[in-house]
Amino acid sequence: MKKFFILSLLLLQTIPVFAIDKAALLKAFGSIVMVRGYTESGSLAYGSGVIVGKGEVITNCHVLRRTKNPWVSQGEDSYSIIDVRVDAWHDLCLFSVHNLNREPIAIGSSKNLVKGQALAAIGHSSGAPVPLTSGGYVVSTYDYEKGKIILSSAKFRLGASGSGLFDMKGNLVGINTFKTTGYGSYYAMPIDWLSDLRKKDKQTNFLIKGKALWEEDENKKPFFLKIAVPKAKEDWGDLSKVAKEWTEAEENNTEAWYEYGFANEKLLNLDIALKSYKKSISIDKNNSDSLFRSALIHHKNGNLNKAKKIQKDLFLINEAKSLELEELL
Repeated sequence: MKKFFILSLLLLQTIPVFAIDKAALLKAFGSIVMVRGYTESGSLAYGSGVIVGKGEVITNCHVLRRTKNPWVSQGEDSYSIIDVRVDAWHDLCLFSVHNLNREPIAIGSSKNLVKGQALAAIGHSSGAPVPLTSGGYVVSTYDYEKGKIILSSAKFRLGASGSGLFDMKGNLVGINTFKTTGYGSYYAMPIDWLSDLRKKDKQTNFLIKGKALWEEDENKKPFFLKIAVPKAKEDWGDLSKVAKEWTEAEENNTEAWYEYGFANEKLLNLDIALKSYKKSISIDKNNSDSLFRSALIHHKNGNLNKAKKIQKDLFLINEAKSLELEELL
């Protein structure tokens, strides 16, 4: 363990200043474990996990699909797994771990996250023996089954499934789960689902089966996932179609109106785009993306004063976005 924390301290020097304070980062580092197990073919499968309670580690269920006998390791120490609670649909599994005498991380929530808020993803990307950290920010959050799924720019790679997504106070807000290709979208399941996961029955069969929500057939996926493919392909016509269906199904969803506006802006339907952004802002006055894009359209239409006013208002919500807009006006 000593070697583990020495390496963690060295990695602090590589983290951007905005990412997180050193004390919180070290505590977050200390909560990360590697989940390993041999497959039937004898190869080693691996993922990440987070210590969330006394002898408790949370990870993604899809990490366990190919191994019957997983174990947990941290640094040079390994621990056996006693049982698991399973929520396959939300892709969250909770281990009871024998003799894991490590301090759990503070549990936060994704419900109060705002666009542009700084985050840090910490996990064993690419099977690295020491957790790696990626700084990023909240792109959006999506209401789903009493939680808010997080879309962030904090990158994670193979081996970091089940790793932690932390706010700048070191609170665990999500479990890094999957990403979409091309669009560069990294999704985390809300840690808010942990309380319901703890109510599940324990089982000792570790070869977990069951489809996760993000693996659903394309036509059955929630709208916030349906938009990923056309957005990645820059197929603005298809994005407009899907987003319009989203606004009709969820009329009071600020993100649905933002995406509809964005698609139409790209299609040069600026009047429709501006109306959509206005609707998005009326639902959530803090939707910095809709404010940003609407200011650009006002500027393009020659209404610089209106664009400047939005830029000043945006400064109170998302300073970085406001400064970016100021350079464009």
